[in-house]
Amino acid sequence: MPLKVVKVAIVQQNCSQQRQANIGHSIRGIREAAAQGAKLILLPELHTGPYFCQTENTRYFDLAEPIPGPSTEVFGALAAELGVVLVISLFERRAPGIYHNTAVVLEADGRMAGHYRKMHIPDDPGFYEKFYFTPGDLGFTPIDTSVGRLGVLVCWDQWYPEAARLMALAGAELLLYPSAIGWDSHDDEAEKSRQQEAWITIQRGHAIANSLPLLASNRIGLEPDPSQQTPGIQFWGSSFIAGPQGELLAVGPRDEAVVLVAEIDFQRTETLRRIWPYLRDRRIDAYEPLTKRYLE
Repeated sequence: MPLKVVKVAIVQQNCSQQRQANIGHSIRGIREAAAQGAKLILLPELHTGPYFCQTENTRYFDLAEPIPGPSTEVFGALAAELGVVLVISLFERRAPGIYHNTAVVLEADGRMAGHYRKMHIPDDPGFYEKFYFTPGDLGFTPIDTSVGRLGVLVCWDQWYPEAARLMALAGAELLLYPSAIGWDSHDDEAEKSRQQEAWITIQRGHAIANSLPLLASNRIGLEPDPSQQTPGIQFWGSSFIAGPQGELLAVGPRDEAVVLVAEIDFQRTETLRRIWPYLRDRRIDAYEPLTKRYLE
């Protein structure tokens, strides 16, 4: 039976061009989290490599791997050794010419519990993900594990309330967002602060609107632009764990590798939904326009 009170953790780390070094950072963080009693551990988006989407270059497809494959083997063995559920993030090679940005959930016995392919794919300066990633085709389907039913989404998905809502409607008990987000070097400090606060605020809003606890991970550090057209992206860290009323239970710094651990109580969702019945009062008969791109 899934646990109702569980310690969860986030590994916040920097990522370099060196795959083995990145995996080493992840493993050390996972071991530290497990030593603190965490039973569910979330890694950042694409944590085994650099954020290669700053430019469009076909050689970066060589970074992709199959699922199951090398990373699921390494982290699956670690999950089994430590008896923890891991949410890792990979550049998936599904078939020649078909690649995905994929989160994989590894059960505490090492097996794959399920995976989620990123649905919303950005294409912005420095974040040219549409060149690399085919949009996900698995829908917004929670993944059952020994610690609960996980609503796993990925980075750009975190700006869409529809994604969080559909996970909640499908029975998710927890929302998780592996992320890789940072600042454009041309933005001033005021704009940087607004962007970061918006990132935190919208995700806390998803927690509140669905009465679900939420984990949002991020990487840290400056990763240079391979094209040298810009200085690169300064990833802002600030990973956090929020409760089902958006309360911040643990928050990481902007520029340090840390492990965040907090205890969450899944039973609070039932309590909150009895007194804040957002799902009960939804006017599903009036929401058909949401399926339109825009209302003229």
